[in-house]
Formats: sequence, structure tokens, C-alpha cells
Amino acid sequence: MNKSMVGAAFGAALLSLTPGAAVQAQDLVIPAEPEEGTFRIGTQPWLGYGQWHVAEAKDLFRANGLDDVELVNFTSDADVNAALASGQLEGAAIATHTAMAMAAAGLPIRIVMLLDVSTTADAIIVDGSVGSVADLKGRQVAYEEGTTSDILLNYALAQNGMSVADIERVPMPAADAGSALIGGRVPVAVTYEPYLTMAQAQNPEVKVLFTAGEEPGLVSDVFVVREEILEERPGQVVALLRAWDQALAAYEADVTEGRAIISEAVGASPEELETAFDGVEFYSLAANKEQLPGAFAAQVAPAVEAAAMQAGILTEEVDLQALIDGRWVDAAAQ
Repeated sequence: MNKSMVGAAFGAALLSLTPGAAVQAQDLVIPAEPEEGTFRIGTQPWLGYGQWHVAEAKDLFRANGLDDVELVNFTSDADVNAALASGQLEGAAIATHTAMAMAAAGLPIRIVMLLDVSTTADAIIVDGSVGSVADLKGRQVAYEEGTTSDILLNYALAQNGMSVADIERVPMPAADAGSALIGGRVPVAVTYEPYLTMAQAQNPEVKVLFTAGEEPGLVSDVFVVREEILEERPGQVVALLRAWDQALAAYEADVTEGRAIISEAVGASPEELETAFDGVEFYSLAANKEQLPGAFAAQVAPAVEAAAMQAGILTEEVDLQALIDGRWVDAAAQ
């Protein structure tokens, strides 16, 4: 399913809270108006979280009855984790495997919405000496450990009956991995846009071997909320999900404007991020209703968990059924 197309179609009719009536989805009862109180969302400078910035720029939080939403930017997963654990944030936009790691560490959170999925924006790139994933055996591979690059590499290896024990690991930041490949220091690199496009532009011999699109959702981001906030402020959570969906509709209606807003928020130009935007798909509420309790819960999340276990990001299994909570999407879609 092309989630961007779904978002455009579904978003044509912008949703709003129904005045004077509560919303009920399964065992949830959502008040007609969002509760009072600041809602702080932890983000990082990644375009996949961009619809929060579109919502802010177009005043869609306030349009959904939310008077005090703060987007708090962080530079690392560890900082977001610490802020969530200490109660400095009510929710956060994070990678799927990061949500699992937080839950495994005992952080009381739930995944309430899928935000985006990388298709071609994360990939394994190689020089001319490597023709298949099987050829990675015994080869040097540059990648950033503990990140989505780690997840992607472990998944690709597992699909071919191998693990990281079969390669020579060369740990380095994703921003440097492509340069290491171009410079001939390694034959294989795992990185993401815009470094993928930069590497191919500088050396036409560089080829894409494996992308995140091989398992849609493997490299994806989710919106998590602390459990006590879900209990105390359900109206705010539903309003936020609707604001995201309306932002996505606005983005699809004017992609140029939407990309400009997001690019400014992450500190780059739309031109610099063009290939990255092209390699990412955003999830609408309609897509979430189908995917969150469906393929994501049944197939994608277990695949991410397995790859994270192999990478050492997780040391024990996570109760995915408890972590993934589709009731909020159901309520927001009414």
C-alpha cells in the first residue's frame, strides 16, 4: 500500500473533535474536548517526524483544541529516553526498535501510532566487488551500531542465513560510512539519505545492494505516549493523532510547502533532502487503522525485534501485544 496516497485521499476531509459528544473505541471513552495541560513531544532532526512541524506551522494543534503542545528537539535516543523516563515528556517520536528498547528497560509507554516508514532512504551500498548479500561474508562493513543501520544489516544477513559474526564490523557514524566506501577504505557501508545519494554521485561504481523497502516497516518510526498520560489525558492523545493526520493532508495538498516547513525544522534545504523525502512514506490514520494492528503487529514488529536481538540492541523479548495499542487510532478515526 502506498501510504502517501492513502494519506492524501483520507486527509481530504479534515477531522475534528465532535463538540458535545464523547468518542468511544473499544474500552476507551474520549472526552469531547481535550484535557488541559502541556503536552511535550520529544523529536529529533529527522524528516520522518515532519508532520508534527507542519501541524505546528499551520496551527493544527490549536484547531483540535490543544492550546499547549511543545515540540522538544533532542540529538540522541539516549536523551529522549531519559526525558521520557523522568517525566519531562508526555510522548515522543522515535524509531520502532528504540520504542522496544525503552519498553524492555521498563519504561511505561505504548505505541499509539505509526508515523513513517523508510523504503529507499536507508540502504546497504557496495563497491563493484560485492554482488549479493551472500558476498558480505568475511567482508568489512561500515555502519553505526545500535541504530537503524544496525537493524537493517542484521535483517539482511539473517535473510541470507548469516549474522554479524560472518562479517568484519567497522563501527562508525552513518554520516562517515558512505565516505569510507567512496574512499576505498571499506567495500560495504550501511547508511541513509542524503549520504546514499552523495556516495553514488561521487562514485558511479557505488551500487545499492539492499534497502529498507525489502521489509516495509523494518526501518520505521512510531509515536509513543507514557501510560499514565494515556489514562489521564486520552482526549489530548486523540487530538494529537488527528492533528498529525490533518498535517499530512496539508502536506499532500502542497508538497513543496510541506517539504519547506519540514526542511527548515531539521536544519537543511528541501534540495538537500529531496532524495530522503522520496525514500520515506508517511502514515495516515487510515493506513494506521489497517497496518498498526495488522501487518505491523503480526509481521513487521517481530522482524524488528529479531533484528534488534541479533544486533544486541535488545537482550530480551518484548511483550509486543502490550506495547502496540491500536485503540487510539480507532478513536481518532471516528
